[in-house]
Amino acid sequence: MCAEEVTGRKRLWLLTEKAGGREQVWALLLETVRSHYDHLDRLASDVARLGYEKAAEILQTRMPTDGRARSGDLGEILASELAGDTLGYRIPVKRLRFKDGRNMALRGDDFIGVVISQHGQLRLLKGESKSRQELAKTTITEAREALDRDDGRCTPESLLFVADRLLDSNDAADQALGQALRDEIGLKSLPTGRIDHMLFTLSGNAPPPSLKADLDGVGDDRNQYSVNVRVPDHGDFIGSVFLEAAKLGNL
Repeated sequence: MCAEEVTGRKRLWLLTEKAGGREQVWALLLETVRSHYDHLDRLASDVARLGYEKAAEILQTRMPTDGRARSGDLGEILASELAGDTLGYRIPVKRLRFKDGRNMALRGDDFIGVVISQHGQLRLLKGESKSRQELAKTTITEAREALDRDDGRCTPESLLFVADRLLDSNDAADQALGQALRDEIGLKSLPTGRIDHMLFTLSGNAPPPSLKADLDGVGDDRNQYSVNVRVPDHGDFIGSVFLEAAKLGNL
């Protein structure tokens, strides 16, 4: 269920589970989590060559075992999927595939979305995600500080990472987008109004009043999205997701 509040260019979304909803999306959720760590066609090829158990070992090499790392990763995964499916941004790079340690957090923006308008104009989404059993004001403040960093623009290192991955593609459209992102790092020509922000939170508790207060306090010069997804059994839910996603019998 979703409660939405819209004020100008600001949107606050408070999402809670429907009764029985988890069971309906469970298989899709597991597949989505796997896809953020590896290409699904490669996993299927691993299964065909090696069988489910050995193929699962390959996938598990990328997936975190630490509870805090799992929590952070799942928040980033859900935020990326929401930005793509609901807001129409393309998330061109699944960052978690490029971690140099399964339990290490990646630096930089948690996710970057892109949109190219019919007139060829580039729009970016800079996103921060936080996952906590007990979401508090300090966490919301940390996320907002990260969004405001670099004058509200995507951090150059994060944007360059996405650009380079696109330029490595064999697709001409991806290469053109990658070049546009590299140019933006140097030119900084994109106006504030075309760099949107999303603050995404996954929590066991209901969001504190500071979530709305934070959104109320930001400027109206860009699209601002503030989202909370509440899962009361936060820790158990995350543990179950990663336990089951690491198995490939239902791939």
